[in-house]
Amino acid sequence: MDWYPLFNSLRIALIATVLVFFTGIFAAWYIAKLPRLVKGALDVVLTLPLVLPPTVVGYFLLCLFGAKRPVGLWLMDTFGIKVPMTWYSGIFAAAVVAFPLMYRTARGAFEGFDDTLRYAAQTLGLSGSYIFWRVTMPACRQGILAGAVLSFARALGEYGATSMIAGYTPGKTATISTTVYQLWRTDQEALAFRWVLVNLAISAVVLLTVNLLERRENPKRRAGAEG
Repeated sequence: MDWYPLFNSLRIALIATVLVFFTGIFAAWYIAKLPRLVKGALDVVLTLPLVLPPTVVGYFLLCLFGAKRPVGLWLMDTFGIKVPMTWYSGIFAAAVVAFPLMYRTARGAFEGFDDTLRYAAQTLGLSGSYIFWRVTMPACRQGILAGAVLSFARALGEYGATSMIAGYTPGKTATISTTVYQLWRTDQEALAFRWVLVNLAISAVVLLTVNLLERRENPKRRAGAEG
């Protein structure tokens, strides 16, 4: 059994999760403070990949990074980088479809943050960056970590956009999801089922992690409400 699809899927999901972790937190923090009309418009744009068919997301990525498209030509001419049909093109696909989960979860955590803690820190003369990293983030860490775990799970299971921009090449671009489809298509159902079991095991671990994070957060909320 070739384990490259597992390695490649984990590699793509981890890198994509790191990308959406920071970009999602940054977007959520600043957009949460914007006027309602502007915030609503940006919400629609940033959450759109969550409701679009993944193949449509992949199509847009091909329009952006295709070999004959402006961005694709610029990357090729400037850095010699060809994005489509490479393993790292899956990172773009996974990041785009996972970003809305990280963004929405982080924004919900920030909007539920008790602003009196921030005001109290400001009265002590603490800087905005210090307050964000040492006051806001620790208070919101459970929600943010849950968003990161869900984003990782979404990136790991991504198929539609990945198949469009990365394709399926054994030992090069194959992921668990694309491997399952290809094995099923070629009547190798026993091997496809093994990969399904691998994916189920990883998904179960991810869901257990999210549940543990929620259980740790709920007692704190109840304690805060009682206090």
